[in-house]
Amino acid sequence: MIAHVAARVAKSGTREVIVATDDARVVDAVASTDVRAMMTRKDHASGSDRVMEVAEVSGWSDDHVVVNVQGDEPLIPAAVIDQVAGLLQRSDDVGAATLSEPLRDMADVHDENIVKVVVTRNGRALYFSRAPIPYARDGFPDSPAASSGTWHRHIGIYAYRVAALRRFVALPIARLESLESLEQLRFLENDMGIAVEEALVAVPGGVDTPADLKRVRRVFERRTE
Repeated sequence: MIAHVAARVAKSGTREVIVATDDARVVDAVASTDVRAMMTRKDHASGSDRVMEVAEVSGWSDDHVVVNVQGDEPLIPAAVIDQVAGLLQRSDDVGAATLSEPLRDMADVHDENIVKVVVTRNGRALYFSRAPIPYARDGFPDSPAASSGTWHRHIGIYAYRVAALRRFVALPIARLESLESLEQLRFLENDMGIAVEEALVAVPGGVDTPADLKRVRRVFERRTE
């Protein structure tokens, strides 16, 4: 899976691709590719802390833009990697950017493994939650199809400016972050804005459950038939 993610990232317009890990098996998984692996400490509390270690070792400047693509996104399109980096570069008032896409099925709206996001008119994150937000006070639709544009799935890809990332990892775990187990809430609780834009192309879900893994394997099996 890591090798597939790395190959996807390499197709984007990025200047450098680094696989950051504390597991030698991950290093071995990309050894035969053109992607560089970097061993990091084992005591990181989150992926963002690991990215910060890479930034420090690499000597990146405060305004350097780094995109964090999680290793469980083997189907992520290269286009959205370029998109989230461009969004941050255009957004001078925030230190981080991410993407979303509309939810089409009410089952997904209520699925706690699918993180929802609501944004302002200016494209800044208001809140992220595993709960169905916005909450339909007068009742959710009876149809299995979600109302177009009402609910949005958060796509787990981030672009950071190194200065904002450094501040973020220095902050203690926030109350809402701990409650929802969503580290992006640490940004919001500390008045650090996040720019959010709807993905230009559809982004298949990542691998969060055994069922997700089966789904992704079927995709790759069809491609090799």
